[in-house]
This record gives sequence, structure tokens and C-alpha cells, in this order.
Amino acid sequence: MSLPVIVTRTLPGARDTADTLTRLGHKPLLSPMLAIVETGFAPHSLDGIGHLIFTSANGVRAVRGADVPAALTAWCVGPSTADAARAAGFAKVVEGEGNADDLANLVLSSHPAGPLLHVANEAAAGELVAALKSGGLDARFSAPYRTDAAASLSPEALAALAGPRPAVLLLHSAKAASAVAASRPNLAKAGLVAISAAALAPLRSGASLGHWIAARPNEDSLMDALQQAAAALCP
Repeated sequence: MSLPVIVTRTLPGARDTADTLTRLGHKPLLSPMLAIVETGFAPHSLDGIGHLIFTSANGVRAVRGADVPAALTAWCVGPSTADAARAAGFAKVVEGEGNADDLANLVLSSHPAGPLLHVANEAAAGELVAALKSGGLDARFSAPYRTDAAASLSPEALAALAGPRPAVLLLHSAKAASAVAASRPNLAKAGLVAISAAALAPLRSGASLGHWIAARPNEDSLMDALQQAAAALCP
């Protein structure tokens, strides 16, 4: 059931996914469709803040070196982001199940005291903070990085899509999927495996060998969906 699997996730997380795929017996092909461009985190953004919200491990990395007080609570969208927060030295980490809406509900149900700062890329501004504000919380937003789309899949990925065997396109985000769609690759021999319905949406209407969506929006469930795809594509 070994397949070439195209990893569209940003670096450095794409390497972690590639390591997992190798352990599962697949051939990972790194082809990040988004690049992280750090624009700088303003230390004064932390003034009066009691909690940080991270909807990606990229947000955790973006505040490194900013002398963030370890006493701040890090609210993390899922296991991978929570692991990154712990590795960065946060002592208080609250771990969600992998979905930003679920994380917002978790924060609202806990009603933490003190202002909260959502640290994410500029495209994420608004929705989560608006949900928290509507629940009566003092929520703010900081965008210390942006994501730039790649023009195309890598030559190795395109070669796999043109090869005689099925390949899998692994989708971690809607923005990466949109970048793939904009580059117009031939996906007729690809199985699409996505971390969520939203991540699949930009490619769902295109011709492919089928699509599989993770039961929960996290890496473990994504790997389960990949194994299901592998069983179907290589019976």
C-alpha cells in the first residue's frame, strides 16, 4: 500500500509529516505550496495580555525571541501546535482538537480572565477574535507573519502525478489547496487526502481518483485518512 505522497504543508512542519509518512512506508515528496514570511512581532502587543491563542505552530515560532512571559497561557488549536508551545517554553498550555471554531468555543466556555491575543497570519484576522468578542471577552489580533503561495508544485510532485501509479496529494489547509488549484496541475491520477472539508474545498470539483477527509482536523486523523486512501488506491 506504499504510495508517493505529495506534502503541500509549509516548512518546517512538512518535514515532520514526511517523517511520519516514511514510518508508514510511503514515499513523501515535499512540495510546500505556502511559504512563511515573518514580518516581525511587536513586543508592545503583549502589554496587559494574559493569554495567547495559536491556531498554527507557525504562530508559536513567530513570537520566539520576543521575551514572552512563561506565565501566559497558550491556547492551541491542536496537538501539533500544543507541542510547539511546550517546546517553546510555555508552562500553561491548553490543547484543542484541531479546529479553530472548537478552540474558540473552548476559550468561551472557560471564560479566562484578562485580555487574549490571537497570533496568526494576516489572512486569519477577524473571525476567531470576533467570536471571542461576541462572547464578552477582550480579544485582540497580531499578524507577525504572512503566507505567500508557491507558483507550482515541485518538479518531483508533478512527475509523480504524471507517472503510471496513483499518487496522493496531502492537504493541510484551504489556502494551500487554493494555491494548488491556481497552478492547475493534472490531478487525474491523484487521490486527495485533506485534514478537513474546508481544506479540500478548493479542489473538490476537479477530476481525481477520489477524496478522503480526516475524521478530526489533526495529523493523526489525517494519517488514518491517508491509510484509507492507500487501501482504496492500491488494493
